[in-house]
Amino acid sequence: MDADVIIVGAGFAGLTAADTLTRHGRSVIVLEARSRVGGRTRTEHYSNGVWLDLGGQWLGPGQERMYALAARFQKTVWPSHVHGRNVLFLQGKHRTYRGLVPFCLPPWTIANIGWAFLRLGQMTKRIPLDSPWSAPNANALDQMTLGDWMRRNLPSRRTHFLMRVAAESVLTVDPDEVSLLHALFYFRSGGGLEKLTSSAGGAQQDRVDGGIQPLAEALAQAVTHQGGHLLLEHPADAIVQEGASVRVDAGPKQLSASQVIVTIPPILRNEIDFRPGLPDSLQKWHKNLPPGRVIKCFAVYERPFWRDDGYSGSAVGDRPPLYAAFDGTPPKGSKAILLGFIEGRDADEWLERPLEERQEAVLECLAGFFGPKARQVVQYIDHCWVTEQWSRGCYAGMARPGAWTSTRPEWQKPFGRIHWAGTETSSIWNGYIEGAVRSGERAATAVLANATSA
Repeated sequence: MDADVIIVGAGFAGLTAADTLTRHGRSVIVLEARSRVGGRTRTEHYSNGVWLDLGGQWLGPGQERMYALAARFQKTVWPSHVHGRNVLFLQGKHRTYRGLVPFCLPPWTIANIGWAFLRLGQMTKRIPLDSPWSAPNANALDQMTLGDWMRRNLPSRRTHFLMRVAAESVLTVDPDEVSLLHALFYFRSGGGLEKLTSSAGGAQQDRVDGGIQPLAEALAQAVTHQGGHLLLEHPADAIVQEGASVRVDAGPKQLSASQVIVTIPPILRNEIDFRPGLPDSLQKWHKNLPPGRVIKCFAVYERPFWRDDGYSGSAVGDRPPLYAAFDGTPPKGSKAILLGFIEGRDADEWLERPLEERQEAVLECLAGFFGPKARQVVQYIDHCWVTEQWSRGCYAGMARPGAWTSTRPEWQKPFGRIHWAGTETSSIWNGYIEGAVRSGERAATAVLANATSA
């Protein structure tokens, strides 16, 4: 055999699995379709000294594995800028507030927002993280969409809009496209919707200086130093289980190992020729877990002018296509940065428009938040993950209505000698980089256990 284990995908899940295995003395080959490591993280550096995380970028409390990786590779972690007033721009009115809840709104709206977060929090606690389909009333929850629940329970138009922004910022799909059961599972997996939408104390609390992808590159170097082999631009075409071994075809290469870990996004798994074929339930699960759609937008300025006016850089508004913005300025950066997202169905529409038109629309939204200076950019960049061949979307796969209960997928259980990893297979921090790391650890641990018992 060519290796003890072959790993398909060199994102954080695959690299973590390879790191764990090579540290236990196993021989490993990592196949990666892209010309780089990092998966759905990608950091670009520009000649003016600006660096941007075009993919995943934030860390937050509870993401112990990611903080441990940053410490291991001596990467500086710094907090997102949250000081100052947040902006709420609704129906042409410019308001400001501090914290998570916009107390500048009418009392009825605030009460409805508070009730919605409380009720969703209660519902999420009833979802078993390892088997969401076994939750009480799971069939009914799975047949509904999150949008159905919002229409039934959020009579305030403002509350409905703000909940849609919160949901899309986390799920990157329209609330009508995702199973309510999956949304509840996803929220609980990350500690609740409030935590997932918060900066201070939440999932957007911290950044890694220099970007997230260099952390993946450091992990890849560790794997190779420990004896592992990394083959870039080698997508897996077929995975064939043959008795006591598994053969992986990657273009002209045919490699064999005793076990395989597949870490690529679910949408790509059905494009691999598995022999024997995957169970119908798994194939259906992969098909019904399409990724979210997001265009990540960056406006670069000479200095953070919004701070001079007392703004934090965080904003929410109802002017399309940019409904939320954040301050992405590094503490020692040469330039200042505002960033935001075009998500779900808006991303579908705006992807078809020219870059110049997207730039104009995004800057108009930022000007509505922070004033006319927001139009005076020195650089505008956006990136759409839907167009990346080996991602097809971001942040993660989102289950369609009925997917969990109709398939009851063995989403974490090995299929023969094939193990599953990737953030979509994680019970904790599903959809986040932390979830990818945890899934890689889980799969590697299962491989080691299998080898010990064999």
